[in-house]
Amino acid sequence: MERAENLKTLFGVSVTPAHRIAIIIIVLFHAVGLVGFITPSLDVLFLKIVPWHLLLMTAVLIGAHNRPDSRFVLFALMVFIMGFAAEYIGVHTSLLFGNYAYGETLGIKLLDIPLMIGVNWFLLIYSTGVLLQRSRIRSMPARIITGAIILVVLDILIEPVAVHFDYWHWVGNGIPLKNYACWFLVSGLLLFVFEKFKFKPQPAAAPVLLMMQFVFFMALGIAD
Repeated sequence: MERAENLKTLFGVSVTPAHRIAIIIIVLFHAVGLVGFITPSLDVLFLKIVPWHLLLMTAVLIGAHNRPDSRFVLFALMVFIMGFAAEYIGVHTSLLFGNYAYGETLGIKLLDIPLMIGVNWFLLIYSTGVLLQRSRIRSMPARIITGAIILVVLDILIEPVAVHFDYWHWVGNGIPLKNYACWFLVSGLLLFVFEKFKFKPQPAAAPVLLMMQFVFFMALGIAD
């Protein structure tokens, strides 16, 4: 009975059959991707489909969102544009994050910034926002700070993997601390945007995606 109840709820959110399908897709594609990345004969192929993976995850989260409407579309566009703008400032001025440039893994670029980086900001902010929306943290500033810390920890895991697989590369010696400080600030700003939209409680697909991001990059970091 307890096991059955656990299957009906995840991260404090009710799980419907449709949401279970979304969760299965998220877990399955991250697991397959992990195998592909750590298999020498497959990594080149899997690197080419990284942008498609991000688009698939976006479609899954949109499909799982509780009644997506024009407000949700506006939120997604705002996070995409603001995240993209932050990366533009970083790459072209080094004022944010540090001195870095993008490689080819994330696909098509506009003004030297991959379009998928805006998509990725949406995925991370939405997933973290939904996770904290269902948490016991009642203070909005506390949720924002907690979420920003979570995303900084995730970036610590992402950085060495991203450099290894040509997502981006740093100019100079190592990854500057400024990068993590800016990740905290940009994440906090975008999580504030999430909070202001006051979405209704959302299903577990988004928190599961965030969890799989941690598992994926941690495993790749260990395997590297």
